[in-house]
Amino acid sequence: MIMSDEFKIIARIHNGYKTKFGVPRQSGIAEETKSEIVFEKEYRDPNAFRRLDEYSHLWLIWKFSESERENWSPTVRPPRLGGNERVGVFATRSPFRPNPIGLTCVKLEKIDFECSDAPVLTVSGADLMDSTPIYDIKPYIPYADSRPDAVGGFADGFSGYSLKVCIDEEIKEKYPENFIKEVTELLKTDPRPAYQKDENREYGVLYYDKNIKFKVKDDKIFITDIELYDNK
Repeated sequence: MIMSDEFKIIARIHNGYKTKFGVPRQSGIAEETKSEIVFEKEYRDPNAFRRLDEYSHLWLIWKFSESERENWSPTVRPPRLGGNERVGVFATRSPFRPNPIGLTCVKLEKIDFECSDAPVLTVSGADLMDSTPIYDIKPYIPYADSRPDAVGGFADGFSGYSLKVCIDEEIKEKYPENFIKEVTELLKTDPRPAYQKDENREYGVLYYDKNIKFKVKDDKIFITDIELYDNK
């Protein structure tokens, strides 16, 4: 089902995630990476943001704009389960849903009321591709939204999953420290589908204008090169 026209796009997110491959699987696991939320002109009234800075985190309601389909399937194959086992679509956060709606919790870093597109929100920990349309923003309320005793189903088995990221000093010295931190967080949760185990295969993740090349061996990610990416 395609989203009804009654849902208005209020903003778009802008960040370094240029393709679906490499986008964090969940929000909050790549906390070093920053994104900007730029609102459509109609929604740039500063009054709409009054007291928003009192909150530390926000919910984003957005559109899986790169995953729309005319038909839907009641089951999907999560990459984390190897891409072979089917589970119910409502037991996953798969983008292939009856309605292409995503829900993400992000940390609010700042609100810029002075720039040309103001107000612009800077957030961290997003799992949205660059230019993804946003339908709504709501404050995260700890006493209502946090459930410490909740059970996370099969997803609990991947909580805290992380690989060591190795990068040569020669490569590291070419880039700012914050960029290296972002790249490390981007790769440490292993962007590959679980069924890909070829230790000789070189992968590439696009982040801003860079192609981050890497291999995986012995539960370690080795960055082999960082190249300027030309999408022309």
